[in-house]
Amino acid sequence: MHNKAGFEKPLNALWWLKHRFFKAYMLREATVIPLLFFIGCMLAGIYSLLQGENQWLAWLGFMQQSWVVGLNILALLASLYHALTFFVLFPRVMPLSLGDYRIPAWAIVAGQWMAVVAVLLFFGWLFL
Repeated sequence: MHNKAGFEKPLNALWWLKHRFFKAYMLREATVIPLLFFIGCMLAGIYSLLQGENQWLAWLGFMQQSWVVGLNILALLASLYHALTFFVLFPRVMPLSLGDYRIPAWAIVAGQWMAVVAVLLFFGWLFL
């Protein structure tokens, strides 16, 4: 397809490092990497549970290693950052209203965080 505007200078692979917005965007997208490790650990745990007691105890020993705990803490922080950016973006993408009253963005974000706290409290009550 012919470009009507004229010649465009090609971009190098790291052009996005010059812009704050795109760096934050790439950081948000990279939060999936620690989450993949967390999901792999959980799937390995389920598989070990199905294999028997010895395999389960071996998985528990693996999960108690300091580097595994560190990666899981990183996965938690990445997940919270992803949630934070999603919650802030949500009212811009999908503004909510009740009749003629438009719900303020801060109220939508606060409601989402209250839902997160409610879910955490429920699982805390369920498992602790």
